[in-house]
Amino acid sequence: MEYVEVATEPVVIHNMDAGHIDLAVLDGEAVPAGGLGIAKQLKDEIYNCPPVLVLTGRPQDAWLATWSRADAAVPHPIDPIQLAEAAISLLRSRVPA
Repeated sequence: MEYVEVATEPVVIHNMDAGHIDLAVLDGEAVPAGGLGIAKQLKDEIYNCPPVLVLTGRPQDAWLATWSRADAAVPHPIDPIQLAEAAISLLRSRVPA
């Protein structure tokens, strides 16, 4: 497994458009472009968009993750077990049966 770490919205969009990302983990609290808005843009603009997992600021922000069409959300403080389970579940959904 490899990961690609990026810092700006244009680079996220570029990497997702290139088609070699299997799971995007986005920071919902990032500025100036937050992961929730980027998730919505990805889901609206990329055909067969890979799964998107959003890290939210608090559990009460789950509705924002739903609005963004993220496939999963994990709130702060990050529980590493919950994060791993969410990521694995989303990655498994991409593997052909």
